[in-house]
Amino acid sequence: MKEQSISTGPSRHVELQGCCNFRDLGGYPTADGHRTRWRRLFRADGLTQLTEEDLASLAELGVRNVIDLRTDIEVESRGRFTSEAEGVVYHHLPLTDTLPGAEQGAAWDDTGFVTGRYLSMLRDGTSSVTTAVALLSDPASLPAVFHCSVGKDRTGVLAAVVLGLLGVPDEVIVEDYALSAAAMAQVLERLELEFPDSQEIVQQYAPAILSVEPASMTGFLAGVRQHYGSFEGLATGLGIEEPVQRLRAALLEPA
Repeated sequence: MKEQSISTGPSRHVELQGCCNFRDLGGYPTADGHRTRWRRLFRADGLTQLTEEDLASLAELGVRNVIDLRTDIEVESRGRFTSEAEGVVYHHLPLTDTLPGAEQGAAWDDTGFVTGRYLSMLRDGTSSVTTAVALLSDPASLPAVFHCSVGKDRTGVLAAVVLGLLGVPDEVIVEDYALSAAAMAQVLERLELEFPDSQEIVQQYAPAILSVEPASMTGFLAGVRQHYGSFEGLATGLGIEEPVQRLRAALLEPA
């Protein structure tokens, strides 16, 4: 990472047995001299295979809210986060109604295609995005984690939106997105174990899972600015100016 995105604090990657891509969004600088708070907001891949030790780790982190960005079909077929811990609230806020077909897997090598997918998630998932921002703007909801299946695409879109609304520079948002690359081979391996009778389909999806090109996120951020002018314009366009002010108060501290 570039020097500006490095900040002394806890480990960004949270080691869990049943989750490969669980990361802290703390320690990132903003353009106005603040930084995101550590241990307040996390991003992750699927949370359906967490062990008892993993759940204990989440309890130690104090996680209060889980935001699931997956489709209805994914939740029905693969299950959802469950915990016996008191005070942990689950929210299903899908960013899209459908996933691309396995035949589109190879298209994920095209960064323009991926950027288009990300922009469509923001457009089609506007209600989920605004609800998520409002939820995360309440200090009583934190710490919180949001996730999808692999923790890269839908999770990457919401992470980019939240970080952008907080004033984190584009290059740092892209760096955060790129951190998912290290976990994708492990995610693919786990999917192969989870679906032993569907290896051909899993392999068709492999390019979509393994593709973590910084240019895809750069294109998404450019698309947001082209359509809304800025992240302030995005907040205005979505009607979430007040939640964003609360979000900044809840998630930022002086650098």
